[in-house]
Amino acid sequence: MFDITAIPALRDNYIWAIHNNRYAAVVDPGEAAPVLAFLNTHGLQLDAILCTHRHADHIGGVAKLREVYNVPVYGRQHPGNPHISRDLREGDRLELNAFNIGAGIVFDILEIPGHLDDHLAFVAPGMLFCGDVLFGAGCGRNFEGTLAQLHRSLQRLAQLPGDTCVYSGHEYTAANLRFALACEPHNPDIQRRSEQVAQQRAINLPTMPSSIALEKATNPFLRCTQPELIHTLQQRGLADTDELSVFTALREWRNDF
Repeated sequence: MFDITAIPALRDNYIWAIHNNRYAAVVDPGEAAPVLAFLNTHGLQLDAILCTHRHADHIGGVAKLREVYNVPVYGRQHPGNPHISRDLREGDRLELNAFNIGAGIVFDILEIPGHLDDHLAFVAPGMLFCGDVLFGAGCGRNFEGTLAQLHRSLQRLAQLPGDTCVYSGHEYTAANLRFALACEPHNPDIQRRSEQVAQQRAINLPTMPSSIALEKATNPFLRCTQPELIHTLQQRGLADTDELSVFTALREWRNDF
């Protein structure tokens, strides 16, 4: 058996630790100190590092961790991320049972561009590590590639089973829900989630993981065919109501919200 624990880092990042009582793998270590503290506190040995993409707040701690633990680093090779020791691509599989994590986990690798070109998702039964593409009630900005690619990547993630736990890279849910309410002010699922998230953040609890089902009910970027959302955007000047045009208008509005 294994657990998944959020390690807060930097201003609002989460480093995800997959661990049993002896070993751990970490996802997106933006800094080393909180990971080393977590390993020391729990008496764990680091066995692997997983990288969803190359932004500094997701890989900034890799070099220091590898000075202490000479472990493999899994992700998409890119000149901006020199730490990758095993290049992963669409359709590859990553078996964590090789690292003695316990019951063993096999991740399917999805390429999900649209935030950055090298962005990957790690998908296993019941869990999704999606970095900065899918957030709680939101999605990442389009820094590379096209908005069509980002939309397609989100649609791929939305097709995962509804009970899949969503492990995102940042604590952005409260701010994203304020935007979601502006898009669909009469959506009771968004209203309920906003209340729950406010309670969680009041006592400094993480709002992630969520689930694919919850995101489909409350995340405007997965709801581009919903009448109220489209009507809101039409009031802001939206002319074309095809799904990509709606998504594009949403992302542009969110950039300045």
